[in-house]
Amino acid sequence: MKIFKHQHWHILILGGLLFTLYAYQDTDPTILGGALWGISTLTWANLAISMPVIHQCYVLVCWRSELHYQGLSKLFGANGFKIYKTGFSILGLSRPVLIVLLAISSRMTLDIAPIFSYVLSAIFLIPAVYLFYSVKKYFGFDRAFGIDHFYPEKYRLKPFVDQGIFKYTRNGMYMFGFFLAWVPGFLLQSKAALSVALFSHLYIWVHYYFTERPDMKIIYRGA
Repeated sequence: MKIFKHQHWHILILGGLLFTLYAYQDTDPTILGGALWGISTLTWANLAISMPVIHQCYVLVCWRSELHYQGLSKLFGANGFKIYKTGFSILGLSRPVLIVLLAISSRMTLDIAPIFSYVLSAIFLIPAVYLFYSVKKYFGFDRAFGIDHFYPEKYRLKPFVDQGIFKYTRNGMYMFGFFLAWVPGFLLQSKAALSVALFSHLYIWVHYYFTERPDMKIIYRGA
């Protein structure tokens, strides 16, 4: 089935990432110490880990079903992309929100001087902000959502963006957008939040190599 092409690699690498993440969290009891609103840090961590998997599987199914079978368009008509985008937004925004809540729940478990946490936060925040500015000004949020999967014939004719942060890399979203996920962990000095940020940042590359990149070769005919 075309929807699940290359996804055996997705499952294999995801399993390895999850094993490594949970093994690390088991090495130090302080990592998952604390609670927020009566909910344990372990629960917040599991929610923050689950959301990237749910989000990226949602995108996989929506993108591939539309690209190969026009599934969403047949189901929802002209509203297919809007409905997909709404789901994407809810799941996508849940990811940083859950990392923030995890960081609050497990705050002050990383023993570094406050000045270093502020400096590291700024180092990661600045390129992330520039990335989202570049998306808004040059790339367009609809294209970032994956509208080219819904209208491949139209977007096949559009050139790749080479302005803003995209002047330096075509993979700005993957390289710099996910820097934002690191900021709560640095600011609140949370080992748990930083470990989930690392997982999320690595896992998005699984999406790129085994979902988006193969799809781009179809949409843009080998580009």
